[in-house]
Amino acid sequence: MIKVLQYGEGNFLRTFVDLYFDTLNKKGLGEYSVSIIKPITLGSLDKFVRQNNKYHVVLRGYEGGKTVEDAYAVNVLNKVIDPFGDRDSYYTLAKDKELRIIVSNTTEAGICYNGNDKFDDFEGITYPAKLTKFLYERFKAGLDGVYLMPVELIDNNADKLSECVSKYIKLWNLPLEFENWNKTQNFYCNTLVDRIVSGYPKDVQTIEHITSIIGCNDELVSIGEPFGFWAVEKKGDIAKCIKEGVHNIEVALTDDISYYKKRKVRVLNGSHTNLVPVGLVLGLETVYDCMNNEKLLAFMENTLKDEIIPFVSNDAQATIQFADSVKERFMNPYLNHQLTSISLNSISKWGARVLPSFKDYFSKHGKIAPCLTIGFSYLLYLYSIVKKHGEKYFVKLKNRTIELVDNKEYLERFANEESLESIMSDASVWGENLTTYAGFCDQVLKNMDKIDKGICLI
Repeated sequence: MIKVLQYGEGNFLRTFVDLYFDTLNKKGLGEYSVSIIKPITLGSLDKFVRQNNKYHVVLRGYEGGKTVEDAYAVNVLNKVIDPFGDRDSYYTLAKDKELRIIVSNTTEAGICYNGNDKFDDFEGITYPAKLTKFLYERFKAGLDGVYLMPVELIDNNADKLSECVSKYIKLWNLPLEFENWNKTQNFYCNTLVDRIVSGYPKDVQTIEHITSIIGCNDELVSIGEPFGFWAVEKKGDIAKCIKEGVHNIEVALTDDISYYKKRKVRVLNGSHTNLVPVGLVLGLETVYDCMNNEKLLAFMENTLKDEIIPFVSNDAQATIQFADSVKERFMNPYLNHQLTSISLNSISKWGARVLPSFKDYFSKHGKIAPCLTIGFSYLLYLYSIVKKHGEKYFVKLKNRTIELVDNKEYLERFANEESLESIMSDASVWGENLTTYAGFCDQVLKNMDKIDKGICLI
C-alpha cells in the first residue's frame, strides 16, 4: 500500500491527482490510498461524509477531431480529515509507515513563511508551518521521510516549500537531528501541472446533463478537460511510487523540469497572449470562437510553426505534438474560455510569455518575427484606445465595450496618451528596451495605423 497525504480538498486535486492514483489502482499498477487534509478553517467536509468519500469526474473536450465526455467514478479517497477539529487523526497519519507521498495545492500564496508563527499554534499558522509540525511528529516516531510534491503554480514550488520548512525548523529551535533528517530523508520534488478544471457545473442545464451521464446525484462531481500533464522532478526512488506514462493524465519523471515549464509558457500561454488581442479587435469573445475563425486559426498555426516551436527545444517533434494538443484544447467547446479573462495583465504576460520567443527569432534571423509583431501591434492598439472612467479603464470595440485590467501605472500612461515609442523603450515595463530591435517600433506603429483604419492584418 502506498498512502498519499493531500493538503487540499478542492476540484483541481480531485480531478487531477486523485483521478491519477485511482486510475493506477484500477489498472493494477499499484495500491494507492489518499487521505485529504482540509488546509484552512473555511469550508465544510459534509459532502464527503454524505458520499462516503466517493465522487465522479467528467472530462469534456475535443479529441481526435470530435467532442468527448467521459465519466470516471473515483474511489481512492480513504479519509478526509478536518485537522482543526480532529488534531489526533492528523498526527496519526504522520506516524503511518505506509505514508510515502505528500501532495498540496494551497494556492500560489499558500507556500509562504511567517516569522510570527508559533509552534504551539495551529489554526493561525501557514501551511508550511503545519507541515513542519507534521514532519516533526514523523521524525520523532523514527520513520523514513516522504516525497513532497506540491502542485501550487509557482516556479520551483518544492524548493520554495523546502526553504519554508527549513526556516520554521530554525525559528522554533527544533533539534539539529530533525533538521538533518528533513534534508536527507525527505525528497522535495518540483512539479508542473497542466489541466483546466472548471469544477462543479454552474447552471441547471449542465447539472442535469452531467447527472444523466454519471447516473446519480453527486455533490462533489467535478468537470475538467481531457488533457492532463504532470511533470515531476526525479529524486530518490520516486519511480517506485509515481508511474510514468499516460494514466488518465500523462506523467513524466524528469531531471529538468524547466523544459516542461518553457514548453508550456511559450506554446500554450504564449499562443494565448498573442491571439487574444487580435480576437478581441476582430469582435470575438472566446478562444473557441478564435479557433473557428479560419484567419485566426491559420495565424496561430503559422505563429507556432515558424516563431515559437523552433526555439523551445532540440526535440522539435515533441514540441509539435504538444502544440497539436494545445490546438485541440483551444477547440474545446465546453470551456467557454473568455478572451477578456485571458487578457488580464497582458503587458506583463507579453514580456514573460512572448518576448523570449520574439528574441530567439530575432537572434536567429536578424529581423523581427512577423506574427508575434502583429500580435503585439494589436495588443498596443487595444491599450492605446483605453479610456478612464472613475477608477476603471475601458476599451470600446466595434461590438462591445470591455474593461482592461492591468498594472494601474501602465493603464494610466496609455490613457494619458504617452507616446508609444516612450512606452516601448521603457525597460521597467518590458524588462528591456524594445526599440533596440531594428524596425520593430516602426512596424508596430504602421500596423496600429492600419488597425485603426479597420484593416485586418491577418
